[in-house]
Amino acid sequence: MKIGVPKETKERENRVALTPEMVKTLTGAGFEVRIEQGAGSRSSLPDDGYINAGAKIVTNHDEIFSGSDVVLAVNAPSSNDLSKMRSGSVLICYMWASTHPELVSAMQGAGISGFSMDAIPRISRAQKMDALSSQSNLAGYKAVLMGANALGKIFPLMMTAAGTIKPSKVVIMGAGVAGLQAIATAKRLGAVVEVSDIRPETKEQVQSLGGRFIEVQGDDSIKTEGGYVKEVSADFLKKQQELIAKHVSQADLVITTALIPGKKAPVLITEEMVSQMKPGSVIVDMAVEQGGNCPLSELNKTVVKHGVNIIGESNLPSLLPFNASELYARNIVTFLQHLATSEGFKWELDEEITKGSLIVHNGKAVHPSVINN
Repeated sequence: MKIGVPKETKERENRVALTPEMVKTLTGAGFEVRIEQGAGSRSSLPDDGYINAGAKIVTNHDEIFSGSDVVLAVNAPSSNDLSKMRSGSVLICYMWASTHPELVSAMQGAGISGFSMDAIPRISRAQKMDALSSQSNLAGYKAVLMGANALGKIFPLMMTAAGTIKPSKVVIMGAGVAGLQAIATAKRLGAVVEVSDIRPETKEQVQSLGGRFIEVQGDDSIKTEGGYVKEVSADFLKKQQELIAKHVSQADLVITTALIPGKKAPVLITEEMVSQMKPGSVIVDMAVEQGGNCPLSELNKTVVKHGVNIIGESNLPSLLPFNASELYARNIVTFLQHLATSEGFKWELDEEITKGSLIVHNGKAVHPSVINN
């Protein structure tokens, strides 16, 4: 099978779907790999590395789509690019299909099949394919560094001849993959770290990393699915905000990570809470692309509101493109090799990973999240 990797066209995207290391893995397994010229340049992966790994460099963007049996990408290609794909070919990338019906329609119109990297079931045997986790891990690390850089003070306790500097206080909202990495990074830098999460089972993980857990009494309205909070009541969110308001007002840096798949991000930091924060403090809103956990954050901007610096970077993994591409490439190749051999796809439609991630099959919508859209 011929695999094609396009150069990413989404604004602020620096990653690439395959690295030379993973090209070697695929060519060694009998696949033919074609990479668009310059696809890895923003990840510090020049064309020569791909050529040495056995890939062919393609200068024509359209040819990647028209001449490939499988297209591997980070972000979903445009409808125009999808129209170039051959009927029966396969696309694998992030899709977020339930909120992008136009993408589903474009795949249907092209008569192709599409697997979504964000829909891979979060089960133990799919861990090596879990791009959401690998990229969130890097995002949590980068969020702390960006927050520290914007803060006008140091993180650790420092005792000097001129006096003692108190450690900074970091409040992290959400103890998922990104939040846990943020805890570990902030602790390594010497900060005092407090963590809020509405899932009580995360308390032990937070404490194991040295964080202090801000405990909110849960209720029956909290529903989780695949490691994410899927649904929570307005009453509970209000209760949570009231409890953490005090902690936020004393924080030097607040990092918010709360997302609900397919829905607008919940508001965790209100404008009133921001107004009570210390001058010069910082918020990093990791949910800004889905509306933000703070209503004052602005997409891909750093703004100052009520004396607080609010960072709204939408694509944190892309700011670490070498490592992000390295991990994503391993995820997507492991996934591809689960689905297919160099001779073709297995199409085990009842198998859990296949069934959970297949959005469109030969032009027909098949995933429950889009089948009624």
